Amino acid sequence: MRCILLLLDGLGDRSHALLNGKTPLQAAHTPNLDKIASVGMTGLFHAHLQGTALPSELAHFLMFGYRLEEFPGRGVVEALGEELEIREGEVALLARIFSVTQERGSLILTHEDPDLDRESCRIFHGAIRQFSRHGIDAEFLPTKGIGGILRLRGDVSKYLTDSNPIIEGRPLMEVLPLRAAKDDLRARNAARFLNEYLRWSYLTLSEHPLNRERSKNGLPPINAVGTQRAGMLGVLPTFTDLWGLKGLLIASGAVYHGLGRVVGMETRKVKDTGNPGGDLRERLAMAYQAREFDYIHVHTKSTDEAGHTRDPLVKKRVIEELDRALEYALTEIVPDEDVLFIVTADHSTASSGTMIHTGESVPLVMTGKFIRRDAVAKFDEVSCATGGLSLVRGKELMYLILNFLDRGKLWGLMDSPDDQPFTPGIATALRVD
Repeated sequence: MRCILLLLDGLGDRSHALLNGKTPLQAAHTPNLDKIASVGMTGLFHAHLQGTALPSELAHFLMFGYRLEEFPGRGVVEALGEELEIREGEVALLARIFSVTQERGSLILTHEDPDLDRESCRIFHGAIRQFSRHGIDAEFLPTKGIGGILRLRGDVSKYLTDSNPIIEGRPLMEVLPLRAAKDDLRARNAARFLNEYLRWSYLTLSEHPLNRERSKNGLPPINAVGTQRAGMLGVLPTFTDLWGLKGLLIASGAVYHGLGRVVGMETRKVKDTGNPGGDLRERLAMAYQAREFDYIHVHTKSTDEAGHTRDPLVKKRVIEELDRALEYALTEIVPDEDVLFIVTADHSTASSGTMIHTGESVPLVMTGKFIRRDAVAKFDEVSCATGGLSLVRGKELMYLILNFLDRGKLWGLMDSPDDQPFTPGIATALRVD
């Protein structure tokens, strides 16, 4: 058997008065998702602890059965996804240029996502690209639009706080060592260096001729750099080493491609065309045809992006588009007894409130010949709570996948030096030459 897991990014939500007290998923017309729920085993899923709001890359990392402390950092993951060179011992941070105003010695974020043409981005990025001091080198590596990766080389540490407050009206923050690393000389030096780079970038960009021109045209200056989510590349066991499954990740977006590299999954890069349903159907067909893989992870970002519009009606409409694409799964994938088909999400993205992501659990359904079929007939955050899977957290998802693929090892048996959860393990045959 093999597993195809469909990940509807940010699917979970809150109840909305606009939807008569329902979530967008509850309010949406989803006959295909409901049919899948009716023939499957349902429950709720959270990649960590209920109530904790997770970014997508960390939620995926935990879903794949890794530990929180093993995560290399969003900066590293995105850099790898953009195919930038990041070596062991280097620090990568998410970075972007934006607009600030100086008030009483602080830099107040005024435009976190300014509209900037490609040529202006190139010019501003070039102006703050290289900075060296105290034996540390910084290089701003542009990625998409105003964004980029700030790469630090030298005697550096990843245990650093963010400088980007994200929310407009708040001041840029001084970079500090994390509390656990406050006595670490490398962390203190890296924090001091990064603060000097941020001050230098502000002065350099503020005096740039292009900003004087923008001021004449009534446009806000692009005069600061903000950083967040520092990370450093480490050595991890591959997904195959952990679970005995050959993995494939089908997704758009650099962060998911980078995550595939981090965990050693093969990655198929696909594009978002503006037709979420059509894109999903194509990805499901690609997954079903990828018979050489044991675990195929199919990702769509469209539900998460719909949640970020803060309009539950938009999210409801996107969910209905995706549901129509799931007719393919119902007719081709679910009837195949050699496939364990799963639908879930990585986290909740609420269409209201101020949080980027929220901490509610998300619905989960598994279909396959070894599951226990329960009585749930609707796929949503409330109905699935009564299902046979109950609440699934973190790496429990991977243990369940092994179980329903009929590949779980009886605990205590040791057919290899590592206590692997799958069978057959990576064993060495006894020879009688």
